[in-house]
Amino acid sequence: MNQEAAEPAAQLASVVPNFSALLPSTPRGARQARLLAVQQLRDWDLPLDSAEHIVAELAANAATHGRVPGRDFRLTLYVVAGILRIEVTDTCGDHPPRPQHPAADAESGRGLLLVEALADRWGVALGPRPRKTIWAELDLAPEPEHGSSCSGASGALSQEPRR
Repeated sequence: MNQEAAEPAAQLASVVPNFSALLPSTPRGARQARLLAVQQLRDWDLPLDSAEHIVAELAANAATHGRVPGRDFRLTLYVVAGILRIEVTDTCGDHPPRPQHPAADAESGRGLLLVEALADRWGVALGPRPRKTIWAELDLAPEPEHGSSCSGASGALSQEPRR
């Protein structure tokens, strides 16, 4: 194989699978985010269950609590080093979310508790103003077995984890 043919092949091997969509901050936009994420994860042949629920919760929060009239939210998915990263960015950065512990009979308020239970890591990145991004990560690669000869850091994609 000549050098010119090898370079594009090497570039393709290093491409990061990614998806991004700008969606209306409405219940319909939140539903569309979930449907788009499911289709993209199927296209990438990745597990759906936890990721679908995380996208649904983060998109619903963006459409409900992060809603600013006339502004959309962004859903971003990408895979790096065996980690699926889910990000939902809205333009209501003045109110970072916090998990709540609602009363047993409350009809809402459990979304971030669900994200916390399903994600391997999650957190909030503020800025640039007025934006905030709620992110969650799912480890796709199996955990190394004990006694493995592998070493090194786990390689999370960001700082400031909430968990």
